[in-house]
Amino acid sequence: MFDIGFTELLLVGLVALLVLGPERLPGAVRTAGLWIGRIKRSFSAIKAEVEREIGADEIRRQLHNEKILELEREMKAMKQDLLSPATTAQPEKTAEPATPDASQDKPAQP
Repeated sequence: MFDIGFTELLLVGLVALLVLGPERLPGAVRTAGLWIGRIKRSFSAIKAEVEREIGADEIRRQLHNEKILELEREMKAMKQDLLSPATTAQPEKTAEPATPDASQDKPAQP
């Protein structure tokens, strides 16, 4: 996060020792540690909340896309169902005799 090396930490410690003195330095370090811990925990909680919200949005988006794909599949199936009976329901032309059969009109004779 921050590029703080050992020499910078040593310099800050010496300045704090000179400014605060040896009596108040341990209490100040403890208080600074508590504040830093609270800040870290709050940032991690915010980060977890954002990641959870992003994950929830991604799941919602994926579910929406799956619903759209399912509707498209249903539409294609309905279209196929509508088109296939139309092609099979076309009347077939059969050859009819030009003259009616005379044997059909007469009753059978014994």
